[in-house]
Amino acid sequence: MAEVDPDTLLPTDRMRTRAVDGEVTQIHRGHQYVDEGDTFSVDGTEFEVVAVEERRLGDLTDADARAEGARDLEHYREMLNQAHDHFEWDDDADVVCHRFERRD
Repeated sequence: MAEVDPDTLLPTDRMRTRAVDGEVTQIHRGHQYVDEGDTFSVDGTEFEVVAVEERRLGDLTDADARAEGARDLEHYREMLNQAHDHFEWDDDADVVCHRFERRD
């Protein structure tokens, strides 16, 4: 377990703010950036990474999209297209889900 920089997992101010507000509770990334049990802090709010698991983009659901701050899976796809140049959704692409919770 380590204390990690929140930018490592949540690359934008908007995502960090939405995590503090409870609107973002997980993020899928192309690689594993932190380990289960790692912690990070955003504006004095402490978080713990509670799960890290490999998945495929095609396995994501509307619930996953909402946990990342999107309305649904289609909105999540649009967000990825806007955030990444030359992004193309591939159901078979491997991603890593990083799930985190507030520490009280």
